[in-house]
Amino acid sequence: MDKEIRQMTMKPLLRSDEAGGGMVVEGYAAVFESPTVLYESEYSGYQYLEQITRGAFDGADMSRTVFKYNHGDNALVLARTSNGSLKLEADEHGLKVTATLAETTAGRDLYTLIRGGYIDKMSFAFTVDATTTAQDDKAKRYLRSIDKIGTVYDVAAVDFPAYDDTEIEARSGSADFFKRLDAKRIEDRKRRLKLLASL
Repeated sequence: MDKEIRQMTMKPLLRSDEAGGGMVVEGYAAVFESPTVLYESEYSGYQYLEQITRGAFDGADMSRTVFKYNHGDNALVLARTSNGSLKLEADEHGLKVTATLAETTAGRDLYTLIRGGYIDKMSFAFTVDATTTAQDDKAKRYLRSIDKIGTVYDVAAVDFPAYDDTEIEARSGSADFFKRLDAKRIEDRKRRLKLLASL
């Protein structure tokens, strides 16, 4: 299976972990059932959309997933699941990421950039085990649904997104973050329905 990468906008939820004093970032690296336009052909007029099916992470191998910046092969690992500094959980919304960043120069720099809103996007690298594709000639759309993910290699804070739904923040205002996230979901859903209705 080929490794694929998807990038999404994520609003940073930064917090200093009051209990342990660590630099904790939290957000979503993937959002379920959210059709996103990956490509639009200027010749055929077709839109190519993709969505991640709820349950796609069930059984996925996330035992050695790492947290990086921009997926770089030379980038330092800032957290990882195998030592407990990175926690990944698929909930009703998507793949939730909670990372305690390493107390390194790179970790402190990234935490500062997320907290300041300079970095507000996430991405994840993965393999796909199963997909389904639907075609609507009338609406000129192809929709690829990712039904089963094999391995999640890394999650990353990134500069530019492909998806527009992910969130990340530093976590000293978790409750406020999730209130804002709920409001954003409602607005995103309205915007998405309006877009789909126009296709």
